[in-house]
Amino acid sequence: MPPANMVPHARFSAQARLRALQSDIMELILERDLEAGDALPTENELCVALGVGRNTLRESLKVLQALGVIEIRHGFGMFVAPSNFEALADGLIFRGRLSLRHHGLEALQLVDVRQALESGLIGSAMDVMTAEELAAIEASVVRMEELAVSGEAFMEAASDFHSRLFAPLNNELLLNLLGVFWKVYRKIHSEIGAGGEDLVALAALHRNIFTAVAAGDKAGASEQLTRHFDGIRRRIREAVGE
Repeated sequence: MPPANMVPHARFSAQARLRALQSDIMELILERDLEAGDALPTENELCVALGVGRNTLRESLKVLQALGVIEIRHGFGMFVAPSNFEALADGLIFRGRLSLRHHGLEALQLVDVRQALESGLIGSAMDVMTAEELAAIEASVVRMEELAVSGEAFMEAASDFHSRLFAPLNNELLLNLLGVFWKVYRKIHSEIGAGGEDLVALAALHRNIFTAVAAGDKAGASEQLTRHFDGIRRRIREAVGE
C-alpha cells in the first residue's frame, strides 16, 4: 500500500500535463508578440493550435487567470493581462500569515527581501534625487511625527515615505514590488497587533533615514534602514514567541 502522503501517479501526470499546457499557452503569447490588452485566439483556435480538448484548455486558462497572465472577459474573449501584482500579494500574504502560526520563518524572510531591496538601492535613488523629491520625503516624515505625537498609527504615511524614497529611480517594477510588500506587511501587522509599539521612536527612526539621505550619507541611510527592518523582525519574533 503506498504511503499516505504519496500523490497517485495518474494525478501527478495530470498535474504535469496541465503545467506543460500552461507553459505552452504562455509561449504562444510570446511567439505571437502579443502585448498587455491584446486578444488571445479563441478557445477553438487554441484547442487546435495546442492539440488539446476544451475542458483541459479551460482548466489551464483558469490557472493562468489566477496567476494574472490572462484576463477572461465573459462575452468578450480572452486577453493578455496588464501588470497585476494582486496574485503575488495574495500568495505572500497567505504564506506570511500562515508562518506566524509556525515560528514566523516566511514572514521574517519577506522582511529580509524587502530590506535587501531598500538598503541595496537607496544609494542609487540618492544619486538621482531632486530637491523637490527630497521635500516630498520630508513631508511624509512630518506627517508621521504629527500622527505619532497624537498617538495615531501612521501606516499610510510610512508607505508614502518608502515609496517616495525610491520614486526617483523611475522603476515601475520596484515600486510595484514595494507595494506588494506593504500589503503583506499591513496584514502581518494587523495579525500580530500593535502591542507596545513606540510610535514616536518609530517616527524618529524615519527622520534619521531622511536625515542621512538629505546629507548624502549612503552608508548611513542604509544603516538606518537596516535598523528599521531589525525592529520589524523583532516584533515578529516576539509575536511568535521566539
